[in-house]
Amino acid sequence: MLIGVIDVGSNTMRLLVAGSSPGGFAPLGEERAQVGLAAAIERHGWIPAEKVEEAAQAARGFASRARELGCRRLEMVVTAPGRQAVNADDLLVALQAATGAAPRVLPAEEEGRLAFVGAAASLDDPPDVIAVCDVGGGSTELAVGSPFGVTPWVASLDIGSLRLTERCLGGEAPGRRKVECARDEIRQMFEGVEPPVAAGSGIAVGGSARALAKMVDGDLTGHALADAIDQLTGRSAAKVARRHGIGERRAATLLAGAVILEGVQGHVSLPLQVAHAGLREGLAFELLARAAA
Repeated sequence: MLIGVIDVGSNTMRLLVAGSSPGGFAPLGEERAQVGLAAAIERHGWIPAEKVEEAAQAARGFASRARELGCRRLEMVVTAPGRQAVNADDLLVALQAATGAAPRVLPAEEEGRLAFVGAAASLDDPPDVIAVCDVGGGSTELAVGSPFGVTPWVASLDIGSLRLTERCLGGEAPGRRKVECARDEIRQMFEGVEPPVAAGSGIAVGGSARALAKMVDGDLTGHALADAIDQLTGRSAAKVARRHGIGERRAATLLAGAVILEGVQGHVSLPLQVAHAGLREGLAFELLARAAA
């Protein structure tokens, strides 16, 4: 059985096509499109009609691709945009009309839990307690718990790389004063966020984490993230994209992503390993397990 998962995020929309395997699931195809919904939500509180249409067109293409590959089930989930935009219903209606599948808005706790499940399933020999951080464009989730089938503790912060960029790091090449503003914002966001247990390993998922791991060539330690922030400060998105081989839209929010991950890393006091499996893989894992049962 093949399933398709469309994940409508604040910055990026992604498609995962997966099938059953002895390990639980096997990814068979992935696609992505950057639609940048969170910038408009941070600026206006709602998603302009042209952005709704852009998202619908991307979803239409993904649904068509999933069905071409033979998916018997198409699951579409909407993360922070569905929770934060005052006209989220407009987005949901457009997505359903474009794909024929009813989108589901994920509560923040469910988003964090699924990212945790996906990351945990990708680890060969995890410790008894792990911390999984998922930095999106519009929100950041931190989940801490056992990777062995126990529901984790989840905290969600209403800030992501696109929203923090709009709030503190706007302009062509944001400088050190804006970076300190962003750091202050993240410190305030983490006040009162206390996981119930200490983790033995820290995991980061999401596009910002993957881009930064490529940039620093390793785990996201406090030193590595501080160095990445120094390298990104005062540089335009075009220069960052050329230097590090990433798309310009991702480059435009990478400094904000680094500041958020620096805050997470300091909060859990662990280096962050970057996993390539997260929310979509967690959802695919659970859907295929249910189908098999």
